[in-house]
Amino acid sequence: MEKALLHLGDTTYELDIITGSEGEKALDISKLRDKTGYITLDIGYKNTGSTVSRITFIDGEQGILRYRGYPIEQLAEFSTYLEVAYLLIYGELPTRSQLENFEGRIKERTLIHEDIKKFFDGFPSSAHPMGILASVLCSLSSFYPESLDPYAPDEVIDRNIIRLLAKVPTLIAWIYKKRNGHPYMYPRNERSYVENFLHMMFGMPTYDYEPDPHVVDALNKLLILHADHEQNCSTSTVRTVGSSLANIYASVAAGVCALWGPLHGGANQEVIEMLEMIRADGGNIQKWIDKAKDKNDPFRLMGFGHRVYKNFDPRAKIIKQAADQVLNALGIHDPVLDIAKKLEEVALSDPYFIERRLYPNVDFYSGIIYRAIGIPVDMFTVMFAFGRLAGWLAQWLEMRKAGEPIVRPRQVYVGPTLREYVPIAKRG
Repeated sequence: MEKALLHLGDTTYELDIITGSEGEKALDISKLRDKTGYITLDIGYKNTGSTVSRITFIDGEQGILRYRGYPIEQLAEFSTYLEVAYLLIYGELPTRSQLENFEGRIKERTLIHEDIKKFFDGFPSSAHPMGILASVLCSLSSFYPESLDPYAPDEVIDRNIIRLLAKVPTLIAWIYKKRNGHPYMYPRNERSYVENFLHMMFGMPTYDYEPDPHVVDALNKLLILHADHEQNCSTSTVRTVGSSLANIYASVAAGVCALWGPLHGGANQEVIEMLEMIRADGGNIQKWIDKAKDKNDPFRLMGFGHRVYKNFDPRAKIIKQAADQVLNALGIHDPVLDIAKKLEEVALSDPYFIERRLYPNVDFYSGIIYRAIGIPVDMFTVMFAFGRLAGWLAQWLEMRKAGEPIVRPRQVYVGPTLREYVPIAKRG
């Protein structure tokens, strides 16, 4: 095995070099403190690999995203979300019979316990959808106590994975109905996974909702594109919580809470809010482009650039085309969406953005699609969670099967040194 040498004073230590299947290099510092008494400091874990994984590969420089080796472009064009979920969770694309069995098992579990309605009744109408989703997801462990056994057999773990894939669409649709004061819609399992979700979202007891095929296709693509993205904040949270042997429902609920933040899953919501602000200001695109370029101006263009991708976000290319198709098919004439298209056009031709590789990312286009099909802005992050569910489940399962230890980061203490306690009576 290739080694790296670390010189500390007069002593030299050998560190193993781990090479990934795509040529990625890592220094193995797992026993660094035991050998040297030193730890590494990497605030935000920007350069720290917390695990080895077989699930997702990203090359930010080249704009590459692959699930289990399959290019995201091919999966988005030819696959379905449930087929991709199977791939992520079980490691290989399913045969036709395996996929039919997988879909059938999910359809058997799309109903949620009627007592969960009481949970929804307890939330105020102003409750944020992400708060409801996290709370109800965590509560599911109470309905399925078998999930609390940290050493449950594989079939029990698999059953709970299927339950989550089946019930999350129903929960999200019921969150939407709750916020609107509309009657809850029950699953129609003769429909496809995405069609059934849209039926529960937008259908009413008095009429059957028939989604436009372009909407179904676009939403299916969005779910696939959001399904996994390596060790991001929410995925790492799911693995961290799961490493304590917390149950799968609590682990996924923790992922929802991490995704809630505006620096993570809330980015597509911020895109629409930015576009609304520009519209309210008169729609002067150039004014806001200039503000974004001014280093002394705090304004930032939301939905441009990405922490990982230094090239064009490969997901953005796919979803931009889907966004155009949805807008054309639905005949949408929304001034906010018009501003988005103009903003994109200006930014892509401006040397300032080109030189800094500030291309539109998936958050820019996903918010446009969600708005076009009628999903409220405060539910955008919930839709992100819907897609990311498959990846969270795959990552949680991989962590458990690998028998990874409980996550316990170190720190460099910079607080006061030893001092004596003085009773309050003497402190004055």
